[in-house]
Order: sequence, then structure tokens, then C-alpha cells
Amino acid sequence: MTNYRMLVQYDGSRYNGWQKQGDTKNTIQEKLETILSRMTGSPVDIHGAGRTDAGVHAEGQVAQFRLDRELPPEEIRSYLNEYLPEDIGILEVAAAGPRFHSRYNAARKTYLYRIALDKSRHVFDRKYVYEYSGVLDLAAMRQAASLLAGEHDFMSFCGNPRMKKSTVRRLFEVNISRVSDEIRLEFIGEGFLQYMVRILVGTLIEVGEGKRDPDSMPSLLAARDRKLAGPTAPPQGLTLKEVRYH
Repeated sequence: MTNYRMLVQYDGSRYNGWQKQGDTKNTIQEKLETILSRMTGSPVDIHGAGRTDAGVHAEGQVAQFRLDRELPPEEIRSYLNEYLPEDIGILEVAAAGPRFHSRYNAARKTYLYRIALDKSRHVFDRKYVYEYSGVLDLAAMRQAASLLAGEHDFMSFCGNPRMKKSTVRRLFEVNISRVSDEIRLEFIGEGFLQYMVRILVGTLIEVGEGKRDPDSMPSLLAARDRKLAGPTAPPQGLTLKEVRYH
């Protein structure tokens, strides 16, 4: 078996997320597996570095798969790009080491969330930003974000109430910047729980609105209670930017 890795980008607007599901074929994983299986004549399983939610985008998703015969990487890339929908693209395909796994070997992932603050309708960017009509205190949001960085139990920010595995994650950085009339929140971590980034964003927005004390983050983490955190921010503002490996 030959192991391959590929760099994938997609507009997630019309898909039910990355991960294959039993009740729909409208996922990124399903689209990729269908075309690769057609190309090789046998079933192909693809593993992504991050299981992005419905409506979430990716500029630097890394995926890995094995084939029972060796094919030129450029031939694979060309075939996929020929038959994939126009909102999914393969940037690179390369042979990988036999033990490489796109998810288990990932060292850090970077997600970006964009919030548009101006009152205009974003006709061309509407699928990629959260159009927010209020006023946000960036200093308070940055103060709260600094308390979220580090290794913590993020159960309060997990969208899966039946999570059985560990909810401890390491968040290396949370960077909040303003670019013109847009706030950008960058999350860099070793891994993320279901809806974790979007719940973090929803909570930080509440801090920016003055509805939540920025110094309350440690007690919120300690509570391990999803009901105490903020709402889940809309998916369209979120993009998986990059996945890095050791």
C-alpha cells in the first residue's frame, strides 16, 4: 500500500461538513472518496486533519489516503481537480511515509474567524464573514483570550455533551486583530473539540459586548459546563487556514 497526503481547499457553504455521514453524501470526504475510488477501481478511505463543520471552509486542509498501487501524485491531483465540484480544489498531492496520518500526526492547526462590523451588506464576502451589527470591546476580548491560551479542559466549549474522551486541549495562541471594518480571531492549537472554535468566538463576542467579565474565563473552564459558555458563532466566518506537522 502506498500512502499519500494532499492539501485541500474548499468552500464549505453548501456541504454538510468534512466528515462522511450515513444520511447524506453531501460531504467533502464523500466527494473525494467517490472520485478516488472511481479512479482506482477500488474503495479508498480518506482521513482529514480536521473535521470541519457544515458551512465551514478550508484553505489548508490536509488529508491522507492509501492506494493498493503506486500512482504519480500529479496524475492523482489532475484527476481529482478534473472531476471535483468547482468549490473543492486539490493544491498538492505527495507520497507520504508509511506511518503518516493526517489527523494523529498533526502538531498544530490554525483557524481564522472573521467578523464584519460595518453596516454594509457583504455581497461578495457574505459566505465567509459573520455580519455583526453591534460594537465590540477588543481590549476586553484580548484580555479574555489571554486567559484561554494554554492547556485546559475545554469541556465548557465542546458541542458534544456525550463526549467520552478527554476534553483537555492545548491552545497555543488566540490572536485578535482589527483590519479595517473587520475583526479577525486566530486560534492556533494542537487540536480542537467539536464546535470549540465557534463556541470560543461566541463567548468572546459576549465579552466584547460587556455581557461577560473577561476575568471569568478560568471559572468558566473549571465549570466544565457547555451551558455556561456563549452561543455557537455562525459557521460561515470560520476557515481552517493551516495544519502543521513535526
